[in-house]
Amino acid sequence: MRVMMQHMGNPFKFGSVVDGEYFTDRNDELPQVKQIISSRNHLILISPRRYGKTSLIRKAVKETNRPSIFVNVQAATYAADLARLLLNRFFDIHPWERIKDGFKRFRVSPAFTYNPNTNEMEASFKTAKEGGIVLEDVLNLMNEKSDPDNRLIIILDEFQEIANYAPGTDKLLRAVMQMHQNVNYIFLGSEESMMRTMFEDIKSPFFHFGSLMHLSRIPYDDFCRSLSERLTPLCGSRSEEFAHQILDLSKCQPFYTQQLAAGFWDLYERIGEKATVQSAVEAIIRSVSPSYSFVWTKLSMPQRIALQYIARGDKLQDIDAFPLSTVYSAVGRLKKDGLIVREEDYEFEDPFFGLWIRAL
Repeated sequence: MRVMMQHMGNPFKFGSVVDGEYFTDRNDELPQVKQIISSRNHLILISPRRYGKTSLIRKAVKETNRPSIFVNVQAATYAADLARLLLNRFFDIHPWERIKDGFKRFRVSPAFTYNPNTNEMEASFKTAKEGGIVLEDVLNLMNEKSDPDNRLIIILDEFQEIANYAPGTDKLLRAVMQMHQNVNYIFLGSEESMMRTMFEDIKSPFFHFGSLMHLSRIPYDDFCRSLSERLTPLCGSRSEEFAHQILDLSKCQPFYTQQLAAGFWDLYERIGEKATVQSAVEAIIRSVSPSYSFVWTKLSMPQRIALQYIARGDKLQDIDAFPLSTVYSAVGRLKKDGLIVREEDYEFEDPFFGLWIRAL
C-alpha cells in the first residue's frame, strides 16, 4: 500500500497557488465570488496572508472561462511600473500586433522590445513622473479592446500598496475604473485596516466601489473532512484522528495546515505507524528555527513579552512589565508586520512560531 501511495504522490500542497485536486473546498465562498464577478460589480476580498485568497480567486476566475490578468501591486514601485506589468500581462490575451493601433492614442509612448525566450513583445515606460497618465492610458486600452460579452477580469493583489504611490493615484484610478464597462476588477488585500479604510471610509475615492468580502479560515469540520479523506489511503481508520491533531496544531490556518499535513504524509510514508503529527510539526519548527531566531532578535522587549503572552494564551492586560499603552503599541506593530492577526483574539499568523516561542 505504501509503495502505491508513493507513486500517487503527496496530496497536500503549500507555498504556491493550489488548484484542482489540491484545492480545499470553499463551499460558501467560491459560489459567492463567481456570482459577483458574473455581474457588473467589482469585488474586494480581504484576508490575512496565506489564507488562500489567491487560490480561491484563481479557481473562481478559471471556472468562468473568461480572460483574466493577475498582477501583484507589490511588484511595482510606482504607477508607471504597474502600467507596465498590466500591459505585458494583457499581451498574453491580446497579442501586440492586434492592439498596436491603440498605442497611437497614448500620451506617453511605451518602448517595445522582443523577448526571444517567450517569443513575445514586452513594453516599458521610461517615465515615473507621468505614471498616472500612463496607467490611465493602459487601463483604458484594456477596457477598449475587451469583449463586452466576455468581459476581462483584472485582479490586483495587495491593492493597499497603491497608498504608497504618488498622491492622487487612488482618485485617478477610481475615476478611470468607474467608466469601464468591459472589465470586472478584483481587489485583494492582506492589510485589513488599510483595505477597509480604502473601501469603507466615506472620504476615500474607492468608497463602496464593489462588493466587500472577508475571507476567514476554512470551517473546522470542512477542513477536517477534507484532510481525513486525503489521509485515508495512507493512514486508514486513523485518518480522522490525525486530521484533528493537525488542525489543533495549525489552528485551521490554510497554509500551515497544508504544510503540516504534507510533512506528516512524508513522515508516515517513511516510517509507517511510528509517525506522529507531533514529530512532523517538530521537524518543521527545526527547519525554520533560524528564521524564527532572526525575527525574534529584531523584536523589542515589549513585543517579545506580548508574543509570549499570546503564545501561552494569557491576557495582554496582565502584562505589568510595561504600561498598557506600550504593550498595545507593540501589539499594533506586530499586527502591522504580519506576525499576529486578530480573529476573536490575537493569534499568530504562523502558529508554529507560537509553538517555538512557548518552547523558549
